[in-house]
Amino acid sequence: MSYIDGFVLAVPTANKQKFVDHAKLGDSVFIELGALRVVECWADDVPHGKQTDFFGAVQARDDETVVFSWIEWPDKATRDAGMQKVMEMQDPRMDPATNPMPFDGKRMIYGGFVPVMELTR
Repeated sequence: MSYIDGFVLAVPTANKQKFVDHAKLGDSVFIELGALRVVECWADDVPHGKQTDFFGAVQARDDETVVFSWIEWPDKATRDAGMQKVMEMQDPRMDPATNPMPFDGKRMIYGGFVPVMELTR
């Protein structure tokens, strides 16, 4: 079964196109390193919770939109090798000086996940 890296972040709503441009450029690196797909999702129907929610998880402000993203890898070994190359490479697509993050990366939450069940059509 595949391996998933998941991300939730808050992007200034005014920076939506900057975010899309940033993702198109940077996400291509993950595909080149073996990822099966990268999905970036802009919040559309995300409720505010009474105890916890996506907004609170990333300390989203009123002028920010929550983004939910994931990278699907064929397996953890490919992911580990790919991520190691990302950290070691000097690719300008991954360099904040040439492809700056249009959001506060300190508030991004992320992690690696092992699928335990999958349904398909």
